[in-house]
Amino acid sequence: MAANIRKLAYFLTGLFIILIIYLFYLNFWQGPVLANHPYNKRAVALEAKIQRGTIYDCHGVVLAKTVAQGGLKKRIYPQGEDFAPLIGFVSLRYGHTGLESVYNQELLGISKVSKLKNFINRLARRPQTGNDLILTLDANLQHLARQLLNNQRGAIVALDPKTGAVLALASAPGYDPNTIDRLVNLGPGKKITEFDLLKKDPAAPFLNRATQGVYPPGSIFKIITLAGALTYIPEVTHGTYNCTGSLIIDGFRLTDHAVHGEVYFQQALAVSCNAYFARLGLALGQDKFYQNALSFGFNQNPGDGEKLWREIYLPGKIPPPGQISKPELASNAIGQGQITVSPLQMALAAAGIANAGVIMKPYFLQEVRSPNGKTLKKTALKKWKIATTPLVAGLVNEAMRAVIERGTGQAATIPGFNVAGKTGSAQNPQGKTHAWFVGFAPAENPRVVVAVVVEQKGAGGIVAAPIAREILRAALINR
Repeated sequence: MAANIRKLAYFLTGLFIILIIYLFYLNFWQGPVLANHPYNKRAVALEAKIQRGTIYDCHGVVLAKTVAQGGLKKRIYPQGEDFAPLIGFVSLRYGHTGLESVYNQELLGISKVSKLKNFINRLARRPQTGNDLILTLDANLQHLARQLLNNQRGAIVALDPKTGAVLALASAPGYDPNTIDRLVNLGPGKKITEFDLLKKDPAAPFLNRATQGVYPPGSIFKIITLAGALTYIPEVTHGTYNCTGSLIIDGFRLTDHAVHGEVYFQQALAVSCNAYFARLGLALGQDKFYQNALSFGFNQNPGDGEKLWREIYLPGKIPPPGQISKPELASNAIGQGQITVSPLQMALAAAGIANAGVIMKPYFLQEVRSPNGKTLKKTALKKWKIATTPLVAGLVNEAMRAVIERGTGQAATIPGFNVAGKTGSAQNPQGKTHAWFVGFAPAENPRVVVAVVVEQKGAGGIVAAPIAREILRAALINR
């Protein structure tokens, strides 16, 4: 009898311990996630009692705010489609998306930094008010980027290479977050919400092409291949190569778009010689080629597990050593093959060249402010990657200046400024080539980096370079 009682006691004690562990898991591990979940009914009820904070651009322009309409609170977005893919929306029907979701606790004033304020407000029976977000983005630059895309499928990223602050992050086509819940009449007895209609759109307006668009980079990747060659094979600065218009690798013919004759590294980048850069990739070999790409942030996320970066960012992908043949390595070296990138990834890579080899961690949130204007949280500047050395970055910078001065990127020329850049026309299995451009200015002391992709629009030097020129010009004038 005593043995049975002892076994029962052990069993109940075990259950009690399991219950304690489970409660601890719910409160300290899953608690914040569940509390912030957009479909949590208690969270919805709580939000109805709180005046949600306002989102501003870097100059104080309102990007999102809450107003009272007919006794109800409604979230409105004065800039319409311009910021929708990044900021997202708030909907009673569909929850939160984008930055509205990531920073939901800050905007409701229920994050850890607001606990004391909320306690005092409850004691004083004052209404709950959320905190405001100040972003790094510039509403004027963002609007210009959207206009330049002209609703073509594509994306534009502009950032400060010295800090990592994202100045513009445009994706097209987009959507109007103000009309997500609106009913659309499709005929007698057939109504559907704007959200459900957009979900079915083959143009994928909810996709943030700037951070999650997956593209072959084409010739813009040559700046990374060049940086690797200058790092591991520094003698390439003194050598030349006679381009005959093609290169044979293990029976595979890699064709060039012209016969370039004798070229050295600056000329090769200026005219975008495929054969030259394919040879550099082969000379590097799989291991060094891969390590160089890792140093520029490929296959990695700059957020170190942060919710923001988990939700919005797809890093560039490059196959590891041992999984590709020599012809594939040669193709990867010119940005074709198996490499994929997002526009933000390529903007960060170009920033590594612009900032003497250092890639700063990108950020969108400048600071969180209380309703009375007090700064509660401010983003600290952080280095993300050491992409290359200052010497190599300087040499690639010079070669990118040659692209603008006498090469394929002359359409990005800005009178009064030295511009460095690289064009790309990436082959696309689904149709025409994607038009690419990455670059920065002023080349001697870069203040702005830009990456542009326009889907299925042909040559980067003709389509993407003029767009980049206008973004760089506007950013330089206003900074």
